[in-house]
Amino acid sequence: MSASNDSTMATTRSAQTSVHCPAGDGGIRDVSDVLRRQAASVNVPASLTSVDFMQITAAWAEGLARALLADSLPRRWSHVQGVAARARTLKPSLGTDADLIEAAAWLHDIGYAPELAHTGLHGLDGARYLRDVQHADPMLCRLVAHHSYAVIEAEERGLADVLTRDFAPPPQPLADALTFCDMTTSPDGDQVQVTRRLAEIHDRYGSGHLVSRFISRATPLILEAVGQVNARAASTR
Repeated sequence: MSASNDSTMATTRSAQTSVHCPAGDGGIRDVSDVLRRQAASVNVPASLTSVDFMQITAAWAEGLARALLADSLPRRWSHVQGVAARARTLKPSLGTDADLIEAAAWLHDIGYAPELAHTGLHGLDGARYLRDVQHADPMLCRLVAHHSYAVIEAEERGLADVLTRDFAPPPQPLADALTFCDMTTSPDGDQVQVTRRLAEIHDRYGSGHLVSRFISRATPLILEAVGQVNARAASTR
C-alpha cells in the first residue's frame, strides 16, 4: 500500500471518530455507520471524503437541534434555522471552518431545551450536553459554550469560573463568526441589523434584567465582532 493511501485511510479513521450522530435507540452512532447506510440506500461510495464529512457534520447538528428544539421551543427553533442560514452565507470567507461554524450555529441554543437546562446559562448547558452525551468535537463545544460573549452573562450569573474551567474560549475569528450569525438574526429567523437585534433583546427582557445587563456590557464587543466579520466577507468578494 502506498504512503498516500496510508495517509488517506488515517484521515478517514480520524474523521469517523470525531463526529457522532444520534442513534435511533438514544445511543451514539459514528459517522461510518451513516456512510454505510448512505451507500446501501443511494449507492454512494462508503469512503469519507472531505465533502462527505462536512455535509454529515451539518446534517447531524441540524438533526440534533431539531430533536431538542422544534417541538418544545418552536420560536427558538426558527431563530436557530435563521442563524444556520446566516452561517452558510459566510462560507467563502470561512474556508475550511465553514462547516464547523454552521454546526455551531445549529447547536448554539440547544441549552434552552427543557431537558438540558440546568444552570440557567444556556451556552454552558448545551456545551456540556454535547461534550458529555454526544462526545462532540471539543472546538464545537467551546463555540457553543462561549457564543456571543456568554462569559459576560456567566459573570452576571456567578458562573464565569465554571464556564472557563469547563471550556476554554475558542479562537477569536471563529467566535466572531458565530456571534455575527447569532446577532444578525431575529428570534423568528429573519436577517436583521445588529443594532435592531440588540434593541429587541432589551425590549424583550426589560431594563434591569440580567440578560439586558449582559447585553449592555457586551454590546461594544458584539459590534466589533460583526464589523470584523463584515470586513472579512467584503475582502473575499
